[in-house]
Amino acid sequence: MDYPIRHPEFRYKTEFQSHEPEFDYLKSLEIEEKINKIRWCQTANGALFLLSTNDKTIKFWKVQEKKVKKISEMNLDPSKAVGNGSVASSSNSTSPKPYLANGGSPDRSYSYLSNDFSFPPGGIPSLRLPTVSSPETSLVARCRRVYAHAHDYHINSISNNSDGETFISADDLRINLWNLEISNQSFNIVDVKPANMEDLTEVITSAEFHPTHCNMLAYSSSKGSIRLNDLRQSALCDSHSKLFEEQEAPGSRSFFTEIIASISDIKFSKDGRFILSRDYMTLKLWDINMDAGPVSTFQVHEYLRPKLCDLYENDSIFDKFECCLSGDGMRVATGSYSNLFRVFGCAPGSTEATTLEASKNPMRRQVQTPSRPSRSLSSITRVVRRGADSPGVDANGNSFDFTTKLLHLAWHPSENSIACAAANSLYMYYA
Repeated sequence: MDYPIRHPEFRYKTEFQSHEPEFDYLKSLEIEEKINKIRWCQTANGALFLLSTNDKTIKFWKVQEKKVKKISEMNLDPSKAVGNGSVASSSNSTSPKPYLANGGSPDRSYSYLSNDFSFPPGGIPSLRLPTVSSPETSLVARCRRVYAHAHDYHINSISNNSDGETFISADDLRINLWNLEISNQSFNIVDVKPANMEDLTEVITSAEFHPTHCNMLAYSSSKGSIRLNDLRQSALCDSHSKLFEEQEAPGSRSFFTEIIASISDIKFSKDGRFILSRDYMTLKLWDINMDAGPVSTFQVHEYLRPKLCDLYENDSIFDKFECCLSGDGMRVATGSYSNLFRVFGCAPGSTEATTLEASKNPMRRQVQTPSRPSRSLSSITRVVRRGADSPGVDANGNSFDFTTKLLHLAWHPSENSIACAAANSLYMYYA
């Protein structure tokens, strides 16, 4: 008998405001509240810890369930209540009123005992002591640390270390090392800023700590290279341990070559053996023990190559797509346009290449028209396009849309499920 496979269920937990709009008066710069990156940290005592950052400020949050304490039983028997909740002490209504030392009015209701009061055998059954219970819990988010004023340029990456004590933050020219417990001091470990900014040829685009070796980190550049650094060699990682880059094919250089070679995201595999990188057109899988070239290259949307000029005109060529690996390291995924995302098998000999749409019907086939194609309306959002934002057609005749793009996605570390963010919706897929 075949039993249905139960997939993990996700329910709404809580939400909180991480950042507020700020204004840097020294640089006359408005800092928006938009969050660039979120990273989970090690849990402790049942609480969740996470790092979040906008362009300039990193925050360390603790999200914990707090028990709401309530007094469930009062010292009150409703059947014998008198006045404003006072307990009658005797059935004799003519018992004398107490002496009011505070000068209060004797007409007010007070709890008192008459002079002839006596406890019955076995005590008073209606006398109850108040008890405190915690029938409900609420999630409370508290900002533990604020790490600010350490980056002159926009922060593009944060990555927490496997030691559970430190993390890195990267902007276009520098990578800083922080201790989670110290918010007013960081150490600059990578600095690619030249003495003369006119000599600047590349910038840092992404940075990531090794998942198990706390002394190793990797960062990518706009020239399509990945550098692996070992903190044991030097406190300032001016020189790299390994350099991963693919040699340019002779005669293939064009105006767009350097732009599309820029790496937008890198991720280590769970065991730390491989690095996955995403440039504009491809996904590349690198073995950290082989720096001659990538072990696998996956074409994400090769049909866009003839339209690079249009993509440049509407700035879509500068979009930064993220990538991710499955927990078992057997598959990789990344996003594309028209709210599509691609899943590739990276096991030796695998030819798996699946295209899914971030919608309620991910396997929906887009309508193919042999004549003039009409754009396929996404089930997520309808947009109005102008000028260069006109739709195009891929190699299969399917329409695609440069304005609806799937930039962010993440694979569950142990389950075979993937989360995709498209427009203002989050879609969960389970295989």
